[in-house]
Amino acid sequence: MGNIIPSQSSMIIFILAFISLPILLHSIPFIVLHGISDQCTSKGVNQFTEQLLQFSGAEGFCIEVGNGAWDSWFLPLEQQTEIVCNKVKEMKELSKGYNIVGLSQGNLIGRGILEFCDGGPPVKNFVSLAGPHAGTASVPLCGSSVFCIIADTLIKSEIYSDFIQDHLAPSGYLKLPNAIPDYLEHCKFLPKLNNEIPEKRNSTYKERFSSLQNLVLIMFEHDTVLIPKETSWFGYYPDGAYNPILPPQQTKLYIEDWIGLKALDEAGRVKYIAVPGNHLGISKSDMKKHVVPYLVDSTENGKINGGDVGVYGAHQRDSEHGKRQKVVPEVEEKLSSSVVLEGSSSYDCPQQSRVSSVNYLGLRGI
Repeated sequence: MGNIIPSQSSMIIFILAFISLPILLHSIPFIVLHGISDQCTSKGVNQFTEQLLQFSGAEGFCIEVGNGAWDSWFLPLEQQTEIVCNKVKEMKELSKGYNIVGLSQGNLIGRGILEFCDGGPPVKNFVSLAGPHAGTASVPLCGSSVFCIIADTLIKSEIYSDFIQDHLAPSGYLKLPNAIPDYLEHCKFLPKLNNEIPEKRNSTYKERFSSLQNLVLIMFEHDTVLIPKETSWFGYYPDGAYNPILPPQQTKLYIEDWIGLKALDEAGRVKYIAVPGNHLGISKSDMKKHVVPYLVDSTENGKINGGDVGVYGAHQRDSEHGKRQKVVPEVEEKLSSSVVLEGSSSYDCPQQSRVSSVNYLGLRGI
């Protein structure tokens, strides 16, 4: 009997200790989809991805499209979406579901995966940073590198021509308010993505979009790249005019619920967030407050815990599957306000690639 009592006491202590533990959190994987003129290996995107890994403890991956920066400009968004769709379907880590973190143009690829990717794993939460969801009235500023020169030449042509649509990615979401008929007829990506064409509306796209657990729309208050910046929230200009800027709830897309945004919003699953800074200039503190919570789910009910998220990094092994789960300890670290991601990186093509690239696109005089 003398040996049994300590064992029983130990069991009671263990049970009490277990009950007092913080709620276990598990993290499903996430993918990062970078913006135009960028690539997974750039300093900004790499640092951003690493910070998300560190802060959330979730398994995460930056998914590249082709060679990155070049293809982000000149590979049509339909093709970019198809490439990423095939990649996520091949990744065993994502097979039970995953979250998407989109950066600028990468959000449209992410939504393309969500809406168009047949047979893909389910998307749980979608966190959008500066996404041109309702389009943009101006092609993003680029710079002086070779592909920027080529892009400028293409932009000066007819933006809704088949050639431009097939060779300039931003043309797939350039929505000129004074050219809506041309946009609806000839723009090859965004009208389909947003279910804008009445006779071609697809209920599957709406069903998939409205299946999200959370849609987090982050707008940068001083964004000068997206025109208007409210497109990050699905706000935009009315057809035929450049003013006023309509909030999302006053757009036809929302009122008629073409893609399920209204249904998501009325269910309390859309978060409209404004943060200071220019395009993609997000700080660590805003990352922790507005992004990280949607990469961590409660094991009890899968719901997102509200409030600020604190220090991350402690792990506990899952005895059943041999995988790691998250335990979020008490917050002691002061949130940093330093900017993690300062926008798209510049990318210049090697000089020897210039002639072949120009010939490929059929352009001269640049």
